[in-house]
Amino acid sequence: MSRLSRIGLLGFLALVVLSGFAVSAELDKVLAIAWVAFAAMAGAAALGSRSGESTHARKLVWAFGLASGAMITSAAVFLVPNAIGHHPQFGGFGIAFGILTGFGAHTIGHRLMHLDVPFDHAALELTAHSLTAGAIIGLVYGNMPSLGLLLGLAIVSHKGPAGYVAAHRLQRAGKPVSVLLLPAAGVGITAILSALLNVPSSDAVNGIVFGFAAGVFLHVAMDFLPRCELGGEVYEVAQLSDDAHHLLDKLRTHAVASTTLGGVVVFVFWLTIAQP
Repeated sequence: MSRLSRIGLLGFLALVVLSGFAVSAELDKVLAIAWVAFAAMAGAAALGSRSGESTHARKLVWAFGLASGAMITSAAVFLVPNAIGHHPQFGGFGIAFGILTGFGAHTIGHRLMHLDVPFDHAALELTAHSLTAGAIIGLVYGNMPSLGLLLGLAIVSHKGPAGYVAAHRLQRAGKPVSVLLLPAAGVGITAILSALLNVPSSDAVNGIVFGFAAGVFLHVAMDFLPRCELGGEVYEVAQLSDDAHHLLDKLRTHAVASTTLGGVVVFVFWLTIAQP
């Protein structure tokens, strides 16, 4: 039986305790997003730990494609207009800073893989990512409670495939998959805390905040695009052979179809449900 990670359990307990504060502060949307993110990553991690060596490449491509397509569309539709609407220039700067910050954090974050720490490197990187994403989600929803749930749910949709991939790697390395309870809870932990903060009411500040959030999430979404290349994540997890060029070519078609469908789903939902 796989041993239970103490730090993973602490992360889960922290989310439970903070959920009580969220209920008392009436942060219903933030609370819903927090627990959807937790369920998505924890549930997918449980599946990934049992997938063995025969992970189906097509399923992985569709999971990443749907999530990234939905994230890109949601950030472009729900955050970018808000940023530009508050202040075109500061909103634009915020978007640029968000994309550049996302790239910088992702690039520097790879250095964590070379640090000697008593914690799985992949889980550490996922945790840092979840805490950051949660902080931004909390700020956005805390200062603009009229936003619908669609944006937040689309943003955390990538937690499922990310947890699946991470669990598969941990299982193969003989490490406890339950450590992923920490990044699974991370979104909710920082989202609830940051939602309690009040951003100064200023068009320039709001433009930067919403623009920065849009930029970060656009970068994250593009980083999760299912790139079907030799040596990439799809290749590694699917355990493809070195002569799999023909299969990868087929998967590229699925990558385009899945990302497109992810965007279309958000459009249809907005058109039929989110519209007054």
